[in-house]
Amino acid sequence: MSTCKEKYRKLCEVEKSICVYDQPWWLDAICGSDWDVFLQYSGDEIEASMVYYKKQKMKIGYITQPPFTQHNGPWIREQDGLSENKKLAKEKKLVTAFLNSIESICGISFFQQTLNITTTNWLPYFWMGYKQTTRYTYRINDISNLDVVLSGMHHSKRQNIKKAKKKKLQFNYDLNSKDFYEFHKKTLEELGKKIEYSYDLFKRIYDAAYSNKTGRVFFVTDEEGKLLSALFNIWDNNCAYDLISAVSLEGRKTCALDYCVWNAISEFSAKGIKSYDFEGSMIENVEESFRKFGAIQTPYFKIYKTFTKNPIIRAVIEKKLK
Repeated sequence: MSTCKEKYRKLCEVEKSICVYDQPWWLDAICGSDWDVFLQYSGDEIEASMVYYKKQKMKIGYITQPPFTQHNGPWIREQDGLSENKKLAKEKKLVTAFLNSIESICGISFFQQTLNITTTNWLPYFWMGYKQTTRYTYRINDISNLDVVLSGMHHSKRQNIKKAKKKKLQFNYDLNSKDFYEFHKKTLEELGKKIEYSYDLFKRIYDAAYSNKTGRVFFVTDEEGKLLSALFNIWDNNCAYDLISAVSLEGRKTCALDYCVWNAISEFSAKGIKSYDFEGSMIENVEESFRKFGAIQTPYFKIYKTFTKNPIIRAVIEKKLK
């Protein structure tokens, strides 16, 4: 008999609405064997799924959001013609079943997961004692018409793109994983910061994305070939995501990153991908830059719950793991 993961892999091969962050290849690269999935059925058809990432720290088992993964949360098959009442009733039933399954896992003391932006109703979580905080991403919801996208940008972004063209910056494809990582590391060091992810993790993501033809690095150089900015994007059938971006101090002066982003959006528009997600940041100056691209502030939910009733242990867990 097939395991849930095997059935889920087969589902993802045919179901085009499942986000890149819920794809088995992505979870394999990020989580190794530490991810699993719950499934709900309607007859013989999978009606809903919920992937999760289980870890252990300080001998405490918990479920948390994987690195580089903007959201997970339940995928529920679309059913046309349902009234709003029936849709909400179904969501409640499915989410409640998933949470009961989560809480039945032996040794789990804490749960944390961010939900897909399409999830606008977190009441089933609230009713089961979960808490919520709101996070934000920034999205251009329709990139099909590039003239409309360009006109929707703040004038400073349009000027930056023109400035980069005048300086004859070169837009390029497929920087290798080592060069991208070292460049990002160097640009952070220029700002007095340290890179927060390992090359091994990045290479797994890079190789898996390229192997599945759902990821690519775009980069910009000056006329002499000096690297100024780089952008690692992943995508699914509906949306492209700005996963990691890097720009040198010199690249900032020449607007190389804005030029890179604009050309990447143009590439995805030509592919027929509908939306572009900047992987929104809660950092003020980063938020401002994304917003000036004409991107729409889009909320999504971070859900969490501590299961132990011991107040001291609860405090330690929520401080260490949230």
